[in-house]
Order: sequence, then structure tokens, then C-alpha cells
Amino acid sequence: MEWLNYHHLLYFWLAAKKGGVTEAAAELRLAQSTVSAQIRQLEHVLDERLFRRDGRRLVLTDVGRTVYRYAEEIFGLGRELLDVVKDRPTGRPLRFNVGIADQVPKLIAHRLLAPALGLEVPVRLVCHEGKTAQLLGELATHQLDVVLTDAPLGAGTSVRAFTHLLGETGVTIYGTAARVRDVRRRFPRSLAGVPLLLPTEGTTLRRTLDQWLSTHDIRPDVVGEFEDSALLKVFGQSGLGLFPGPTVLEKEIRRQYGVVVAGRVDDVRERFYAISVERRLKHPVVVAISEAARTMRVA
Repeated sequence: MEWLNYHHLLYFWLAAKKGGVTEAAAELRLAQSTVSAQIRQLEHVLDERLFRRDGRRLVLTDVGRTVYRYAEEIFGLGRELLDVVKDRPTGRPLRFNVGIADQVPKLIAHRLLAPALGLEVPVRLVCHEGKTAQLLGELATHQLDVVLTDAPLGAGTSVRAFTHLLGETGVTIYGTAARVRDVRRRFPRSLAGVPLLLPTEGTTLRRTLDQWLSTHDIRPDVVGEFEDSALLKVFGQSGLGLFPGPTVLEKEIRRQYGVVVAGRVDDVRERFYAISVERRLKHPVVVAISEAARTMRVA
């Protein structure tokens, strides 16, 4: 395997940038002969001349100009890396990779993430959706900066990460006006026998709803189960059944899906978490998300 010696590349880059080997040697505080020897080593590895003489001046060859462009990008990225690690502004958009667990409602994810695009530092938001276990694996390999989920890390999780509560909300039962008409008066007892659309079994919200229904001895007619919360709402919008959703999003859900409120279930709480490899949140975007969640009272 061929390896590039970045010290040699640095000496070449400085000589090209400063206008000569003498100037580069002064910048590096090295002997001129040392810098010249390192540049010759680079030319030997590349099997190309990088400089040619034009009178008393050194001028880049065509290959030299190509190598210089790459060197500019390489060392520019190196400076940017140091700036990012030391929380200094870079002038380029800060790439933020976030994993969103399937169970997190899209409207909640939007509300939590939108403040990231309002920071003074430009941010490029990259959203990945998937199963929590898959996303946690990507978090562990640093492909993701944070994972948004509706449950804290379990005791048996092999990923070394930390759970940060962003907020919580009660649950509202929604439906079309026709579906809700006969349910409101005796809610929640009136849910008995009523068509209901629920998240799939095994999800946090489904477990808490099942427990709440059992405690109140209410047996609805579960006509559909959905992994995707947005798809669940679309089926509810069509009038196939009542469906649960976050109370904090009542206005958005009513407006977007054209449904009305059947009743509120304050005893059932949905909680949303940021999972990160940091015990203490330091990433500027994650900090902004956490602070905005508290300010907006996602709870």
C-alpha cells in the first residue's frame, strides 16, 4: 500500500504558498537544505516534478499546481478540524447527523430540531430514521452525533452512551368529527368498543396506553397497528378510527390532519430523549436542541 508523507506535503505546500524554499524554511525554522530534500522526496514518491526554475524563481509545474490544490484542501480541513474540536468558528456549515427513532412523531422531531437551523453558526442538518438499535450502533461508531428516541437506554444496552431527557407531554385522542361526536361526553369510558388505531406492540407509547386501558377496564376495538406515527395519523384522518398523539402538538395535528380532540389522557406521558456519547452535552447543536426543548415546554 502506498502512503503519502504529510510532512513532505506540508513542506511543498509552504514553499508554493510562500513563494520559495527559503521562505518556507524560515516559516518552519528549518535549514533550507532540509526543506529542499523533503520536497525532492515527495517528487520521488510521486515520480513527478513539482517545481521548475524560471530564472531565479521556482514555478509550479502542471502537476505541482494539482498537488498544491489538494494540499490546500487537506491542510484547510486540518485547520477546520482543530477549530471544531476547540469550538472555534470555521466559516463552513457545521454538519450535524441526527438519528430519529421510528417511534418519535415527525412533528415532535421537527419541533426539537428546528432550533438547530436558527443558530448563528450555519448548520447542515442530516436526518436518518430507523430502529433505535440500528441508530445506537451508528452512534457508537460516531456516524451520528445524537439519537432522538422515546425511551431511555436500557440496562442491557451494549453501547456506551448517555440519556438526556428533553421533555414530556400528555397524550390526546384525536379523530374525525364524525368519529368523535359520540365519544366526548363520557370520555374515556366511551372508548369501549370504539375503533382505535395504535402504535405497534413493544413500543413505549403502546405499553403505557395498554396499561392505562387495562387499569380503567376499557376495551376498544383495535383495528390497526402502525410503526410509523405519521401513517397512523393518515389512517385516522381518513376516519378509520381514533388515534393517540402528543398533547403538546394539538394545534399542529388538528390543522394538518383535519381532526378534532376526543379527549385527553394526562395519566399517560410520552417522553423524548437525546442519546449521546457525551455525559455532559457539549455539541452546540445538541445544546441548542436541549435548551429549546425546555423553553418551548415540549413537556
